[in-house]
Amino acid sequence: MLAVRNIHVNYGPSQVLHGVSLEVRPGEIVAVIGRNGVGKSTLMRAIMGLTPPRSGEILFKGQQIEQLPSHKIARLGLGYVPQGRRIFPSLNVREHLTLAARPAGPLPWTLARVCEMFPNLAARLGQSGAKLSGGEQEMLATGRALVANPDLMLMDEPTEGLAPLMVRELGRLVGALKEAGTSVLLVEQQLAFVLKFADRVYILSKGQVVHQCTASELAQDSETKARHLGV
Repeated sequence: MLAVRNIHVNYGPSQVLHGVSLEVRPGEIVAVIGRNGVGKSTLMRAIMGLTPPRSGEILFKGQQIEQLPSHKIARLGLGYVPQGRRIFPSLNVREHLTLAARPAGPLPWTLARVCEMFPNLAARLGQSGAKLSGGEQEMLATGRALVANPDLMLMDEPTEGLAPLMVRELGRLVGALKEAGTSVLLVEQQLAFVLKFADRVYILSKGQVVHQCTASELAQDSETKARHLGV
């Protein structure tokens, strides 16, 4: 589904990613974890074409995408829920959920289905997205990606700043994506969330992959968690 091969990414003269490689298989949930500032969000931006790599390859469904613009990458079937949500202040909830909608498959994500998943949004369809609570904005950003019916969802820190109830709702969605066979690449700080939903885990440190394993293996590996995650 997705193969990232030895990518190097810079912001100006500063190199952030140093030869990162990973893969996401069809129907798999893969998590990228690590301390703050190690390059996790930069990796997601590189995959989406927002910060193209200086070198290396990114393949999605067998096609090289590392030099494609973001809108063409999205049209290939990549959905993106960015860190910080990035809600458009001039659009209301309904407009966010119809702007990028693309029908696909026997049970596509539609406005109605997103509202069923997130009832809070159904009650605020005419409200400006900028006036929603942080948790509701996360729902909206996720719904905006869902209605494009992607084959692979990139989710960057989706639980950041959310109350426990909202985290449970987001977990319900991730579970539904997994059940439907949608692949997910997840950047996340909450280790318990990762261990509950991910199939495999990559740990980043100083812009490099320093460990990879299954989620069940990481759950039992106290030494690795202490060394790289401080837990």
